[in-house]
Parts: sequence; C-alpha cells; structure tokens
Amino acid sequence: MNTYAARRAALLAQMRTRGGGVAVIPTAPEVMRNRDADYPYRHDSYFYYLSGFTEPEAVIVLVAGVNGQKEQSILFCREKNLEREIWDGYRYGPEAARETFGFDAAYPVASLDAEMPKLMANAPALFYALGSDSKLDAQVQQWLQAVRMQARAGVTPPTAAHDVRVLLDDMRLVKDASEIGIMKKAAEISAEAHRRAMQICRPGLREYHLEAELLHEFRRNGSQFPAYGSIVATGANACVLHYRASDAEIRDGHLVLIDAGCELDSYASDITRTFPANGKFSAPQQELYELVLASQEAAVAATKPGMRFMDGHDAAVKVLAQGMLDTGLLDRNKVGSLDDVIAKNAYSQFYMHRTGHWLGMDVHDVGDYRDPAAPDGSKPWRTLQPGMVLTIEPGIYVRPDPAVPEKYWNIGIRIEDDALVTESGCELITANAPKTVAEIEAVMKR
Repeated sequence: MNTYAARRAALLAQMRTRGGGVAVIPTAPEVMRNRDADYPYRHDSYFYYLSGFTEPEAVIVLVAGVNGQKEQSILFCREKNLEREIWDGYRYGPEAARETFGFDAAYPVASLDAEMPKLMANAPALFYALGSDSKLDAQVQQWLQAVRMQARAGVTPPTAAHDVRVLLDDMRLVKDASEIGIMKKAAEISAEAHRRAMQICRPGLREYHLEAELLHEFRRNGSQFPAYGSIVATGANACVLHYRASDAEIRDGHLVLIDAGCELDSYASDITRTFPANGKFSAPQQELYELVLASQEAAVAATKPGMRFMDGHDAAVKVLAQGMLDTGLLDRNKVGSLDDVIAKNAYSQFYMHRTGHWLGMDVHDVGDYRDPAAPDGSKPWRTLQPGMVLTIEPGIYVRPDPAVPEKYWNIGIRIEDDALVTESGCELITANAPKTVAEIEAVMKR
C-alpha cells in the first residue's frame, strides 16, 4: 500500500468509528488572474495529502462501509483530451490515475453529480469541509435533494454531517519519515537562499534585488514555489510584520529583515534572518539582536516532547521582557517588575506576535493549538510529540517613540527557524542559515 492509500485507509478507519458514511474532498479550483491568464495552479493540501494527485478539477470520494458494506476509495478527475494536452500538458485520465495513485475506482469528474446521489444513498453521514466553499455547499444540497427524491423507494439520505478537516488535521499534525525528509530538503534550500541574500547584500541595492536572489536560489534547487510571499524589509520597514512593498533602497547602517521560505513537493519551509546592510552590526543593533537570539534559545530549550505548545512562547517572552527592562525600552518606574511586564502584556509594545506556528504542507499548517481531547474539557495547550514541526520566531520591533531611547528607533529584528520535535528535544532543520552575529558578519565579509 502506498503512502497516500495508507492515509486514505486511516481516514476511512476514523470514519468507521463515527458510524461510517461518505467523505468528499475536492482539490483547489483554478483561478483566473486576468482575461485568459490563470494564477499558477496549486492543488488543495488536504486533497494532495490523500492522493498525491496534482491536476485540477478532481475530487476524492471515500465510502466507509458499516455492517459489511463495501468500502471504496474513488477519484473523479478529468478525462484524457489530446487537444487540451497540446495546450495545457499531460492528463492522466481516470483509468491511468486509478492505477497510478492506488484508487479502487476512478470516473470522469463530469459524472460527479450523477454518481454522488448513488454513493450517498443510505449512508449514515457525510464528511466534508463544512462551509469552506459555497460551490461545494450548493453541490451537497443538490446531491442530498436527489437522494431525498428516492424516499418512496426506501432510500434515506445521510442524517449527520461532520467536518472532515477535523479528522485530517490531527493526521497531518504529526509528520511521517517521508514528509520529514522533504521538509528537511526544503529547509536546506531556503537556508542557502538566505545565505545567498546576505552575500549579495550591499547598500544601494533595493529590497526586490534580494527577493530576486531568494527566488533564484529556490528555483535553481528544485523548489516549485515560494511557500508564501517573501518579506524583504530594510530599516523602518522591518517593523511592519507583514511588509509587502519590497521596493525601498537598502541604506548603509540599516538592518535588513528577510522572512522567506520555499515550497518543495507541497511542503513549506519558513525562515527569518536579520542582518546589517553593510555587513557589520552597530552596538545598539547587536544589543537587541543578541537579546532576540537569547529568547529564541530559551524557546528552543522548551520545545520537546511533553512540553506544551505555549511553553516556548512563554520562555521567549520572559527573556525578551527582561531585556526590554535592561535596555530601557521599558521604564521600570512605569511598568514595574518583570512579573508585572508579563502580567500586563507591557512587552507587546515591542513584541506583539506568538513565537511559533505549526508548519507542514501549509506554512501556517493545520492542527489545533489546544488539546480538543482533554477529558475535563479544559482545552489546555497541546502537548508536543515527536514528528510535529513548528516554527520558533521571536522578535523585537522598535518604532520611534519619545519614551524609547532613540538609538533603538526603527530597529526591527526577527529570528525564525523550523523545529522538528524529536524523541529527546527538537532539531532545527533550518540551522544552516547563518544566525549568530559572528556567523552573519563572516558570511557578509566574504
């Protein structure tokens, strides 16, 4: 059984424990950019996780039988069309797709509306992404109505609906060996791209010049896409968390913050590095940089099996808050002690985001951050376990403020790595991207 068939079998098993039924998982639609030009196509992550199939206009249907009923794994996809293949490229067609991707059956996607009422007849429940897509919701209503029309023949429609994403999210949260291998390769490509940007950087370039170097390195090493829109921000722009313009001039004495990662074979990487445009940190820049680095090290130490997801964030905040007091970013006479700063969230003036997020097929990957299965219903933060992958990305962002020492104004710093939870701790799979002050200055000097 191949990896994708095994995942479908695991989902079917979960459906059986909930009484059985029919699951519907469509891929993403093609989206027009303008006139007759489409955006680059990227399949739906849930769909790909269960199929490995990358063509548009495709739907997976799983039938989880109960009481001895037959179970089925079905793919609906485009038919072979030699004329369209001349324009758009190869199509598997149902028969080749069934054999290649290990489905029990495959049909033309044009027959979906005709086949679904048959598959849903007498099924106890329907599993699909509730409310995710108005077109899918309308199709489901159409299929249900077609089943209800058969009531006089003794046919009944599903009487329950479950969000299939809830089942798949927990499956996707813990990565298998194959997924980890791909993610490590993606991390390696992205780390080299950050190294290249540091080596190329010099005052007088513009932010988009560095973005071009990142994209070059991603594609040169086999990445199909950036995992998200790259952030290249210099000077005050680094204090804008999701800065997008990427057109400012890189000036001597400024820092450059790059948040960028590639996608490889449908898996994301996510790295942020901050470095001086001229290759040498100033004293205030180095002071805050080493504070953020120390906070990341504290978060890394708290990222291991048995710890909670938020433990890393709490560890980073403690270091950052103390540093804000020590540097004078926060006035002790106004904000009080370290405990007061944390209790009142006073640190959020300079650090306003969480220290990490899940990472996988999506850069902000699926999975609850709180444990939905806690027996007392308290929903504590989820406990980390081997195979989970998350980012660790503390930062500090200082906007001009009369109450803040001027030497720190417009300094924005974030340091982000991808952490694989292991049996004994965590492995930073993006560690090849230069990170210490000495490493960064050495790379930029060369």
